[in-house]
Amino acid sequence: MEYEQNPYVPNVRFELIRIRDLVSNQDYQRNLSVANVRRAAENFDLYQINPVKVSRRDGINYVFNGQHTVEIVALVSGSRDTPVWCMIYDDLFYEHEADIFANQQKYTKNLTPFEIFVANVEAGNPKQLMIKSLVESYGLYLSSSSNPGALCAVGSLEYIHDKYGYHTLDLTLRLAIGTWEGETGSFSAQLLKGIALLLNTYGDNLREDIFKEKVGRISLRELCRTAREFRNGSRGYAIAMANEYNRKTKYPLHISKLYSTKKRQSLAVLIDEELKLDDPDAADDTLWDYSEENEDD
Repeated sequence: MEYEQNPYVPNVRFELIRIRDLVSNQDYQRNLSVANVRRAAENFDLYQINPVKVSRRDGINYVFNGQHTVEIVALVSGSRDTPVWCMIYDDLFYEHEADIFANQQKYTKNLTPFEIFVANVEAGNPKQLMIKSLVESYGLYLSSSSNPGALCAVGSLEYIHDKYGYHTLDLTLRLAIGTWEGETGSFSAQLLKGIALLLNTYGDNLREDIFKEKVGRISLRELCRTAREFRNGSRGYAIAMANEYNRKTKYPLHISKLYSTKKRQSLAVLIDEELKLDDPDAADDTLWDYSEENEDD
């Protein structure tokens, strides 16, 4: 069935065009990210390929949307003779192309991590199904909003799983639940990642019973305030929790292990050695000074 052209349908046609016959050197184009192209090529999915938008001016095919798509297909196929589907516009001029490029994402809404997670669950992807099952095994549920028993930080759950593994994710949830018993704020992204960092750093040297007893003594509000003053994100939470864990503990956690860079680690080692962690309050004061003065190193 043929339709008359109307003002809500762009005047375009689709063509298969070889990559070598496409031009992407316009000044308004962003620089090509080789890293992004390689990453996408390593995870190539034919069904994720969108048509390339092309402005045909003076017989030349100028790409104004889809530069990275073109390079991904070229890399995966190993040839610039590979064709890609193109949406051809014949009525654009250069300034119009630049304006479309600049404003193409202006009114689009990006998917939230929760929406992506739910879609992966519906797709039957094993990682998300496994994380969902783990959360529900603790009597919790995943949600996009904070409610009693709800866990919203799905991006952090995936991060912990990918970086540290399923076992650490399981222990992280167990510690958070056992320490704060589902209190509001106990499942925040930075707090969960801070616990995971502690578990990964100290392993069996971190005892669950001591953690629950010592760290559970302070309120989440105070813990959050202390972590923010360290200004290190999840590492700030890890340091704050390690300090509480170390109070009058026979086998303390050495703070130096939480620092990855050599300069920071060497300074933290001096703190550990100087105080020998015999006076936790003094250790707190010294670490506060250290964090404030060396945050940008």
